[in-house]
Amino acid sequence: MTTTTTKIKYQPAGQFEDTRFEKIHNIVFSSSVEASICVAQEIAELIRAKQKENKHCILGLATGSSPIKVYEELVRMHKEESLSFSNVVTFNLDEYYPMDKSSVHSYYYFMHQHLFNHIDIQPKNINIPNGTVSIDELHQYCIDYDLKIKEYGGLDFQLLGIGRTGHIGFNEPGSHYNSGTRSITLDHLTRVDAAPSFLGIDNVPKKAITMGIGTVKKAKRIVLLAWGHNKASIVKETIEGEITSEVPATYLQEHENTTFILNDEAAQDLTRLNTPWLVGPCIWTEELTSKAIIWLCKLTKKSILKLTDKDYNNHGMSSLLVQEGSAYDINIKMFNKLQHTITGWPGGKPNADDSSRPERANPVKKRVLIFSPHPDDDVISMGGTFDRLVEQGHEVHVAYQTSGNIAVSDYEALKYAEVVKDVNSGSVNIDVIIEKLKSKEDDVEDALEVRKLKGLIRKRESLAATRFIGVPDENVHFLNLPFYETGTIKKNPLGKTDIDIVVSLIKSIQPHQIYAAGDLADPHGTHKVCLDAIFAALEILKPEKYMDDCWVWLYRGAWHEWDIHQIDMAVPMSPDQVLRKRKAIFFHQSQKDGVMFQGNDTREFWVRAEERNNETAQKYHQLGLADYAALEAFKRYYY
Repeated sequence: MTTTTTKIKYQPAGQFEDTRFEKIHNIVFSSSVEASICVAQEIAELIRAKQKENKHCILGLATGSSPIKVYEELVRMHKEESLSFSNVVTFNLDEYYPMDKSSVHSYYYFMHQHLFNHIDIQPKNINIPNGTVSIDELHQYCIDYDLKIKEYGGLDFQLLGIGRTGHIGFNEPGSHYNSGTRSITLDHLTRVDAAPSFLGIDNVPKKAITMGIGTVKKAKRIVLLAWGHNKASIVKETIEGEITSEVPATYLQEHENTTFILNDEAAQDLTRLNTPWLVGPCIWTEELTSKAIIWLCKLTKKSILKLTDKDYNNHGMSSLLVQEGSAYDINIKMFNKLQHTITGWPGGKPNADDSSRPERANPVKKRVLIFSPHPDDDVISMGGTFDRLVEQGHEVHVAYQTSGNIAVSDYEALKYAEVVKDVNSGSVNIDVIIEKLKSKEDDVEDALEVRKLKGLIRKRESLAATRFIGVPDENVHFLNLPFYETGTIKKNPLGKTDIDIVVSLIKSIQPHQIYAAGDLADPHGTHKVCLDAIFAALEILKPEKYMDDCWVWLYRGAWHEWDIHQIDMAVPMSPDQVLRKRKAIFFHQSQKDGVMFQGNDTREFWVRAEERNNETAQKYHQLGLADYAALEAFKRYYY
């Protein structure tokens, strides 16, 4: 059963096809920025249409990271295209409770920072749940909030995000399909996701005020945004699963004018994209073939070379047999492809035939530049490969793109400051730092002196780790990209100065290899900005002759791993090398225990890194390849 939906104007031609699996209209974009601009354009058209009719435009608005680019585009259209919000009335979905509107954590603060302070909306037309209303008045306040929406004739347009529990607004699992605006207790997972911006889960409120499912469903038009790998699983469950209160977003299947706007990563688990051979005829590209064979191995619990014609025919892959000839031919081809990704020589094996190896044999000694977004991503994500590159005689440079200072807790900084004071050393005023740390209040950004100390902690930990691996201090570069140095969780946009710093370093080293973090599931976004800086620098430097010999390898780290079919190079580690990697990670003592930004994974970084590397090795072994203790995985990037 498929709901009837309004086909929106910015639907890419042929990109959405109803299938027997999907119950909500959705559109997939390669870029969340492009998608956000299109959503903003739809909102703008609605505002202008209402203005022509001399009517109010009633918007339901969301917070969180997903709609930020939508708001940026609306602000741009106001400033550059004379889009007026004089007829707009807004109702926000939710607010933490209790929460003062002046707090940087409040949605009142968020909305004014990202939208309201920059447009001509009338303040009286802004409605955001009041996080300071008394408990005695809260029930009636929520009733009145719904009544006010009704008095305006209901919501013309409702913008939504989706949480990993499937919540919309703060309608957590168990919410009733007919619920109205009310107070609610937040799910633990929701609070875990919010913890980074609150500097720890203990600081996240346990309650909130939220529009109800019934309130949201009365909107004439609903658009839900979802970006990134972390949303893929819940997006699939919402679009393809049964309606259930355990996944409140599934109630949107009953709304006849809802569209989910997704980027590639958020849509990747949808059946038509993840396993299109189960939906209908497909074009068997090399990547899709690899993905399908690995999927089939997992489903049948067989290694590659044991797959039969019957296995392919019984699981929607008969057309692949027709194209390739037989299971035997397909299996051998795939086995060899995976076998050739494995190498103990990540810098290339000297004086060897490199025709079937992931890296070139020449030059024998390469200049290698490892970019690390934070001062520990290098050893967490590719510590074994890092160690191997140094051991095999390559000239290895490491560039720490940010200071990582916000990831140092106050108590860790205080400990170091007091140690410095005890030994009467240091060029900064330690007494000032200690006083600022002891008197620091919530919502206050770190003072410059404190940021310097925290950055220094991360710097010295990094040097201890690189010395352990064997990299000379002069080959370790601390870039301190300006976008990061705000003293708060919220960072500045990537700027020309950031890119110029990366360009200058690459120019000075002229590397044969660049390693960079392709881990875009980083919960606070720093990895993505750092990667964007590298990609921008590569575009600038591409005409340079020395760049013809520069290969770029992307690693993934603490948050996500490459799928097996995506891996172009897999570097095995012996048990001894696993221990060396663990020791290198341990030098980052301020991040070892109780790390502040661990996302939804409560394991320590070294544990999750080891288990992830072991899991990759196990997957290779289950496919019929050699049994290694651990594997680090890389994907080549072509610029």
